[in-house]
Amino acid sequence: MSDEIIDIEEFRKIMASGKLVEEKMLKIFHKLSQEALKITMELNNKYHSEAEIVDLFSRLTGKSVDISFRLFPPFHTDCGKNITVGKNVFINSCCKFQDQGGIVIGNGVLIGHNVTLATLNHDERPQFRQNIYPKPIKIGNNVWIGSNATVLQGVTIGDGAIIGANALVTHNVPENTIVAGVPARILRKVRTN
Repeated sequence: MSDEIIDIEEFRKIMASGKLVEEKMLKIFHKLSQEALKITMELNNKYHSEAEIVDLFSRLTGKSVDISFRLFPPFHTDCGKNITVGKNVFINSCCKFQDQGGIVIGNGVLIGHNVTLATLNHDERPQFRQNIYPKPIKIGNNVWIGSNATVLQGVTIGDGAIIGANALVTHNVPENTIVAGVPARILRKVRTN
């Protein structure tokens, strides 16, 4: 890779690989974080209609967001360009998305207050602690994530699952199950009738 900043599609491909992110990527990290800061400052610091929020979130992600999308600011991200949201998604206030590794949110998802989605991890060894390893978070359709939950990198949450408030989700969640706790454990199946 040259000293030039790569395009967003190449960035997404590199981040989807799950491999070590080399120092060369820091230039694009910085560029994307500055763009995200500018857009989230606009989003978070004055009133916007629902249509304006959809437009701002579309600019933030670099992808068209469906008009059914709802968000209560403030919202924070240090990238923005690796978030994909489906239809009828609701994100409550004070959520934090670290999306460099990729966040895919299905249709009909409800995300509670102050939820954190973190797609990056660091090397355990102190001498390599600055190394970054990305892995995506995938959230299925009709998932409900309770307030203050944290979902860590590489986790897939199956359709219809419920994540309890304050949960720390470190492993995949099967569809139509309820998980809670630190770390999150399966409590039971979701009632479907």
